[in-house]
Amino acid sequence: MNAAPVAAHDRDDILAVVGPTASGKTALGLALAQRLGGEIVSCDSVQVYRGLDIGSGKATAEERALVPHHLLDVASPDEPFHAARYAALAARAVREIRGRGRLPILVGGTGLYYRALVQGLFEAPPPDPATRARHRDEADARGVETLHARLQAVDPRAAARIMPRDLVRISRALEIHELTGRPISALWEEAAQSSQVRAWTVFLSPPLPVLRALIDRRVDGMMSSGFLDEVVRLRHEHGPDVPALGALGYKQLGAHLDGLQSLEQAVAETKTATAAYARRQRTWFRKEAVARVVEVATGADAEAHAGTLAEEARQEGLLAR
Repeated sequence: MNAAPVAAHDRDDILAVVGPTASGKTALGLALAQRLGGEIVSCDSVQVYRGLDIGSGKATAEERALVPHHLLDVASPDEPFHAARYAALAARAVREIRGRGRLPILVGGTGLYYRALVQGLFEAPPPDPATRARHRDEADARGVETLHARLQAVDPRAAARIMPRDLVRISRALEIHELTGRPISALWEEAAQSSQVRAWTVFLSPPLPVLRALIDRRVDGMMSSGFLDEVVRLRHEHGPDVPALGALGYKQLGAHLDGLQSLEQAVAETKTATAAYARRQRTWFRKEAVARVVEVATGADAEAHAGTLAEEARQEGLLAR
């Protein structure tokens, strides 16, 4: 059963800062929290794990001393962690922050976690291997665009949100329609009505060439800060095959430690894989309903927008209460 709809006036208002990795979210989130009486709720699928600090860009002890942070270090690296658990913990953190008369500020780039909190999760039938295999065969024979055109016919709203060549999401939307007779967009809408928060969202979107340079600099900084030693320690404590160590950077440095590639190759692959992930993050958040899109060139550039954005947040009634 889906949760009962939540009236708009009963939802907790939050400010959210989202965007690709290395875009300056942390700097902007801290600056906004200090201006608006806020506490930060992390929205990052790696930062939830204890000990994955350097490679996840987790807030430092100094940053946590400036502003309270939540949803960091809530899981062991050897346990699975999923969007539903995140949404429940984040919603509780939001309620507690609001209860203290402060403003929850969601900061991060894990799109699924953001959507689970802000739009809610819906119940759907489990994946059907036969249906998915049929879709793959049809895509191979006639092109993914053929499946997207079919989705457009049965669920135009979903088709508008899903890229024409995103076979996985197209197939899932068609699968749900075929199995239930209902469009996936209707399930999205029902889930959104059950969400317990209402977000005023800022999307940081550096140009791709700028973003790649920021990512390269960030990875180099992580290596200088002891990232490899962190991976060695985590593998020693938890073993090399725990779920958390499949994250970006941890996976590539693990391959180096296993003798599969040089350290230089591991670092280069980390940069390339992170840049590809950042592009996917940009694509994801461009499809979300956001209040402001801010093009930034550096973390300091993002922080420079804090004054203007804080004033807009005040005008939207997002002041801590």
